[in-house]
Amino acid sequence: MSWNGIEGHDRVVEQFRRALTQGRLASTFLFVGPPGVGKRSFALSLAQALLCETRDEAALDPCGVCPGCVQVKAQSHPDLELVARKKDKGVLTLDLFIGDKEHRGQEGLCHRIALRPSRGGRKIAIIDDADYFNAESANCLLKTLEEPPPRSVIILVGTSEQRQLPTIRSRSQPVRFRPLPLEVVERLLVEKNLIDDAGEAAALAELSQGSLEKALAAADPALREFRAALFEQLVDVEAQQFKLAADVVACTNEAGKEAPLRRERMKLIFGFAVDFYRALMRRLDGLQAAGDRVLRGGVEQAVKRYRHDAEAAAGCLERCLAALEEVDRNANQATLAECWADDLAGITRRGYALLD
Repeated sequence: MSWNGIEGHDRVVEQFRRALTQGRLASTFLFVGPPGVGKRSFALSLAQALLCETRDEAALDPCGVCPGCVQVKAQSHPDLELVARKKDKGVLTLDLFIGDKEHRGQEGLCHRIALRPSRGGRKIAIIDDADYFNAESANCLLKTLEEPPPRSVIILVGTSEQRQLPTIRSRSQPVRFRPLPLEVVERLLVEKNLIDDAGEAAALAELSQGSLEKALAAADPALREFRAALFEQLVDVEAQQFKLAADVVACTNEAGKEAPLRRERMKLIFGFAVDFYRALMRRLDGLQAAGDRVLRGGVEQAVKRYRHDAEAAAGCLERCLAALEEVDRNANQATLAECWADDLAGITRRGYALLD
């Protein structure tokens, strides 16, 4: 079903509908789940329902045509605050919350959300990129989370609870978003005019693991070819570690000269590796490996080649997740790729034994 144009999250809709009906809506929510499944879109639709001027908010059924709904859709509503990382920054910076040095405490989200609503009955803030708080910006937001203004709702949008600082996590109610069904991904690719060919949309949906973001990334034929080669290298990572590192760096540099583009490309590559080791762990636990034909084929090759140790596969997965975080900390990309490949080879060497 679809709610206000949002697909695949009926369970979350009902969760909010019950809370509003019972008058128990929390003041701070942490939306977590895979990228590209609609968390930010859901947050905006929720804001529209809460700021609609003609319908009861408990119905979660915004009219879409009143001034409040129109302004939320245009992201210009005076009672809606939107915060995200600046394009050239790796973290949510301090000035986003308390203003720049010349206007400390007079600007920023913490100042604006404390003001009385201008026209709606609530003040709503959506903080995108919540995985990228640093201690400084998190501490600035902390007082607002501890003493939220009346009738305010703060929504933080991230990918996992584990990536949040403890001070943020402990003061937020988590809302977990699941991957989208593959048929929904396929339909959205076509309906949003992201992919013209229905057959290509179906193929990309199979690669998406329930994420529009991953589906679109897979639309690049060169990147798709790299992904298949990456899985082959991970199967034999002990022998391939130096080529693996060099290929990762080369693919990362192909994203362009701008640092943010290269960071996103490297995160995508490490994400492919995460998919591989997750599928491998499922296979080692006696379950069918999830994912598309290329991913499943790589996992089956790995199973045939080695006597696998599930603990070692988990270690490789943890190393890939750590590498994702290191990208966001602006680690030197060539050094990171070399250390990552070397660590995977070491974990594999210790944990797996070649068949006789």
